[in-house]
Amino acid sequence: MRRCVGASVSPGFAARTAPLVAALVADAAPLRLGVAQGQLGARIVDGGIEARGSLEAGRRIAEICMGGIGQVRFQASDRFAPFTTLVEVGASDPVRACLASQYAGWKLASGGFFALGSGPARALAACEPLFAELGISETGGDPVLVLETSAVPPEAVVAEIAAACAADPARVTLILTPTASLAGTVQIVARILEVALHKAHALGFPLSDIWDGRGSAPVPPPIPDFIAAMGRTNDACLYGGEVQLYVGGPAAAARDLAEALPSCASRDHGRPFAEIFAACDCDFYRIDPLLFSPARVTVTAIEHGASFSAGALDPHLVARSFGG
Repeated sequence: MRRCVGASVSPGFAARTAPLVAALVADAAPLRLGVAQGQLGARIVDGGIEARGSLEAGRRIAEICMGGIGQVRFQASDRFAPFTTLVEVGASDPVRACLASQYAGWKLASGGFFALGSGPARALAACEPLFAELGISETGGDPVLVLETSAVPPEAVVAEIAAACAADPARVTLILTPTASLAGTVQIVARILEVALHKAHALGFPLSDIWDGRGSAPVPPPIPDFIAAMGRTNDACLYGGEVQLYVGGPAAAARDLAEALPSCASRDHGRPFAEIFAACDCDFYRIDPLLFSPARVTVTAIEHGASFSAGALDPHLVARSFGG
């Protein structure tokens, strides 16, 4: 039996996330978010630039990133004590939730501004090659995009987003979550399932055979320094992240995926990410792209009742990275 990734279903991401965005804005005060009008009338939700933000804001923003079809919750665990909070993520349609919405694949740049966009507006724009492969594009609804940035987007970026989504700029909502913020930390670590899906795609595993998925990773303490914050959020996934995928197809393919998927399969595995980044002269393109994956994975071949596990968690490296 095969499942189709192709044709988009109704309601789309914009419709599913509209009530989540409305609730986020309505709860801006208790969530410690800022809401203001930006360039061309776009709505700007500040998750940690001037506003303080919060862990709960990050959790809710992560669910918006997943297009309203993923679940994100906090879980208490002593697995990485004293850092006892995990983010747990799940999606019954992980390809759509993670790759068609949550993946930060929309490059936006103007002047000195640069950010990667994720969330439901990506499917409205469908300007990335990935969408042709997935057979997904959507129309209608107000564009919502989440940007990992410490700067408010300039007019040219707002105009680009609105034009790509065929929307009035005043209908655009941009949710800004700096890496070093509470909300930014959570929404980045909540990508633990997405990094597994992205690597499975890079390895050539058939996306139509990925049926379901769950993942978890520890929440690191924020730190003001950008490089250190980026290092901690990456290490949370690379050395503390755990994912289980449920797949169709041959058991041998599930076994091969499990063996290739963990971060330990990368030549750059074994050091804190900030050290790896510095050793590459702060050039992402010199880092092995296969590093970006969970520490431990289990792949279950549903039609054969077989499960395959590989990789290992590294609590000591997590503690070293988190400053424990």
